[in-house]
Amino acid sequence: MARVTPLSGFPEWLPDARVVEQHVLDVLRRTFELHGFAGIETRAVEPLDQLLRKGETSKEVYVLRRLQEDDAAADGAASHDGGRSGEKQLGLHFDLTVPFARYVLENAGRLAFPFKRYQIQKVWRGERPQDGRFREFAQADIDVVGAGELPYHFEVELPLVMAEALGALREVGVPPVRILVNNRKVAEGFYRGLGLEDVEGVLRQIDKLDKIGTEQVAALLVAEQGASAEQAAACLELAAVHGADVSVVDRVRAIAVQHDAVTDLLEEGLAELGALVAAAGERAPGVVVADLKIARGLDYYTGSVYETVLVGHEQLGSICSGGRYDTLASDGKNTYPGVGLSVGVSRLVSRLLSAGLVTATRGVPTAVLVAVTDEEHRGASDEVAAALRARGVPTDVAPSAAKFGKQIKFADRRGIPFVWFPGEEHQVKDIRSGEQVAADPQTWQPPADDVRPRVVAAS
Repeated sequence: MARVTPLSGFPEWLPDARVVEQHVLDVLRRTFELHGFAGIETRAVEPLDQLLRKGETSKEVYVLRRLQEDDAAADGAASHDGGRSGEKQLGLHFDLTVPFARYVLENAGRLAFPFKRYQIQKVWRGERPQDGRFREFAQADIDVVGAGELPYHFEVELPLVMAEALGALREVGVPPVRILVNNRKVAEGFYRGLGLEDVEGVLRQIDKLDKIGTEQVAALLVAEQGASAEQAAACLELAAVHGADVSVVDRVRAIAVQHDAVTDLLEEGLAELGALVAAAGERAPGVVVADLKIARGLDYYTGSVYETVLVGHEQLGSICSGGRYDTLASDGKNTYPGVGLSVGVSRLVSRLLSAGLVTATRGVPTAVLVAVTDEEHRGASDEVAAALRARGVPTDVAPSAAKFGKQIKFADRRGIPFVWFPGEEHQVKDIRSGEQVAADPQTWQPPADDVRPRVVAAS
C-alpha cells in the first residue's frame, strides 16, 4: 500500500488534541450563552459574487465547480433554458461574516433586534499554509446586529465578553491575551484633517507597520498615497500611541492639535475610544489596550476595531479580530449595522499544542474498562457497564476475554484509569496507583476529576 501523505493546511487532531479543541469550544460557547448570544449555523456555500464583496480575490475561495455544473445541468433539463438558472457560481465560505449578513437579510422579519448571535463552524480559505494558518479551520464568532441603528455600548460589550471567554481558558494554562483596540473614526478624522483623502489607502499602509517597519511604511505613504513627508510622519506619530487608560485620548488630541488635524469625526472617535478604554479598565484591567496602529484594512469597518494577541506568542499574529460595521448587511431599503469578533479557534489550538502549553488527561472519554472473565460471561460485564453508564460514568467493555494482565495493558494504552473485575465480589482497580478495592456497580463512583478527560496546564 502506498504511503499516505497528509494534505497541508487541513489539520486533523489526534484524540487527546481533540479534547483540547473541544474544551476551548465549550468554554467559548458557555461564555457566549451566559451573555445572551444565541447559536446559529449557516450553510457552507455562498454565491461567489457575495463572497468577494469584502475585497478578497477568487484565488482565496474554493469554488464548487462540480456542484455548480450539476445544478446547471439539472436546471437546464427542467427549464430548457440551457442551464442559465444555474449560472451563479458557488464557493465555500472563507469566514462567517458574509454568511451571517445574508442570514440577517433573509430572516430579518423573524429576528428580534438587536440580534445577538454566536456561530462556531469550519471555514475554508485558499491560502498558503503556515504556522497558525490553515486552508480548513474552525472559527467562533459573536456579533450584535441592530435594525437601522446600533447603540455604541455594544462596541464596548463585545471585547469585554471576548476577554471573559478567553480569560476563562487561563484556568487550564492558556496564556493571557491582550485585546488591542482602535476606532476608525479617529484614524479617518485625523487623516482628513491632515488633508489626506485616500483614507483606505493610508489604513492599508499603516496595517503593514509590524511587517515592514516605519521607514518603509512612510515611503509607501509618500509614493502611493501622495502624502508629504510631514503628513507621513504625522500618520506614524498617531500610530505610535498606545496605552491602557484614557490618557491615550489626550495624547491623540495633542498630536492632532500640533498638526492642525482636529475634526468633528476625530472628536467623535476619541469619545468612543475613551469610553471603551474606561469601561475595560474597570471590568478587565490590563486586558484591553488602545493601540492606534490597529487599522483592520477591510473597508467595511466604520467604528471600533479589535485585534487580539496571545501574550508571549505575539509573533503568531491576531487570534481574534473584528470591529463595527454599518453597511455590510443592507437590502437597499434597510440597513443592519453590527459589531462582531471572530476567534481563530484552529490557530489558537495549534499554538497551544505545538508549544506544549496544555495537555489532556486522556484522549478517550472512557473512565472505566470492565474486564471480561470469559466470553460465556460477557453478559455479566455488559450488566456492570450498563449500571455505571446509567449513573453517568463513561464505560467500555474489554474487546476480548484475554488474560487480565493484557486487559489492563489495553486500558493503559488508551489512558483509561480504572479496570473493573466482575464476580461474586466486584473489584475495581486504579491502574495508575495499583490500588484495588471492592465496589458495588450500583453505587461506586470514580473521583470527579476522573469522570471525564480534562484539559490541564502541561508540566
